[in-house]
Amino acid sequence: MRQERPESVAWKACIGAALAASLVVAGCGGGGGGPSTSATPEPTAQATMQAGTPGVYDDRVVFGQSAAFSGPAQELGKNMRLGIEAAFREANEAGGVHGRRLELTSLDDAYEPEAAITNTQQLIAEGVFALIGAVGTPTSRSATPVAAESGVPYLTPFTGAAFLRDPEWPNIINLRASYAQETEEMVERLTVDLGVNRIAILYQDDSYGRSGYDGVQAALARRGSEAVAVGRYTRNTSAVKAAVLDIKEGNPEAVIMIGAYQPMAEFIKWARHEGVEAHFLNVSFVGSNALARELGVDGVGVLVTQVVPFPEDDSLEVVAAYHRALAAHAPEATPGFVSLEGYLAGRLAIEMLERCGRELDRACFLASLDNPEPFDIEGFRLQYGQEDNQGSDKVFLTVIGPGEQYHAIESLREIELLRESGWLND
Repeated sequence: MRQERPESVAWKACIGAALAASLVVAGCGGGGGGPSTSATPEPTAQATMQAGTPGVYDDRVVFGQSAAFSGPAQELGKNMRLGIEAAFREANEAGGVHGRRLELTSLDDAYEPEAAITNTQQLIAEGVFALIGAVGTPTSRSATPVAAESGVPYLTPFTGAAFLRDPEWPNIINLRASYAQETEEMVERLTVDLGVNRIAILYQDDSYGRSGYDGVQAALARRGSEAVAVGRYTRNTSAVKAAVLDIKEGNPEAVIMIGAYQPMAEFIKWARHEGVEAHFLNVSFVGSNALARELGVDGVGVLVTQVVPFPEDDSLEVVAAYHRALAAHAPEATPGFVSLEGYLAGRLAIEMLERCGRELDRACFLASLDNPEPFDIEGFRLQYGQEDNQGSDKVFLTVIGPGEQYHAIESLREIELLRESGWLND
């Protein structure tokens, strides 16, 4: 599994600052601020906490989550929480894990780094066992030093940022492939399948966007090329019109996009209005279902790389299990890539708890990754090692078709064939 190094020594110096001052993150992750609001679970019966292990009680284990439940990225947080809760409910209805129920306390950070720090401190102070399902690079960049200082496991953040894959972070556990792997797959498929070389980049101007931007530029450099145009926009806005004009200047054949669903949809609509005839490719963080809804008919032909299996393919055991769990927990919910990733995150946490037995503590929980046996979640295998805190390297290709529906593809050449057949024009 490919390992990625931290972006800079300078950033590590910011860790101390983040720990010393709970609201000082501008130099460590960028971005403005916003108030943190909470979504608290229903009260549960009081029980005795296991001595020395926060969040572990005789009858339950409590996990915490800081994610976006408001603002332009709210669909990502809501669906990650939905999937985790579906997995936890499934385990609870089967008797829990070694006799303990699983609970999740979620707080809204609105995809803002300052709120993510405040929420993380609050959750740790309240005594959660581990943090799970954070959403985004700038928020994770701000929260991880706080978690590390307290020795709290930081599980399955919804981001492919390089710094989270540094083995020097012993408390971080990643589920998904990295942005470097997603963007490498994009560039490989564009150049090999379609012979496309004029590639532009649109990115969110923060640590998330720059992580993806760096991945694209590195993939192009390996092929002796560079981006023909670059556009950027500010996080938590849809101010993309200037970026449209910047990218149009380069006359690209393809635009690789590193952003959230609302601004990405706005960009695609404006780019098409301005006559930009290019392939539009998004990384998985965009929020696939939300992107398709935002685009409507303008979404046909838009590509998204994914890091989990196709959520409609219930011929796969893990997807069939996800469907059953989702139907039991939220019958009205539509299956999607983000909630499937949340479900897999919840299942991974459950498997780690299972390996520890009744005598549960954080050291055992993290050490469960050192087992040479992979985690096999109904056929979806995750493999970790001493220098490898990322479980999956899988990257999948999907395209939006008529009716806002995603379709799995193996090659970008299929896009051309579908366009020639008229299917993408239906």
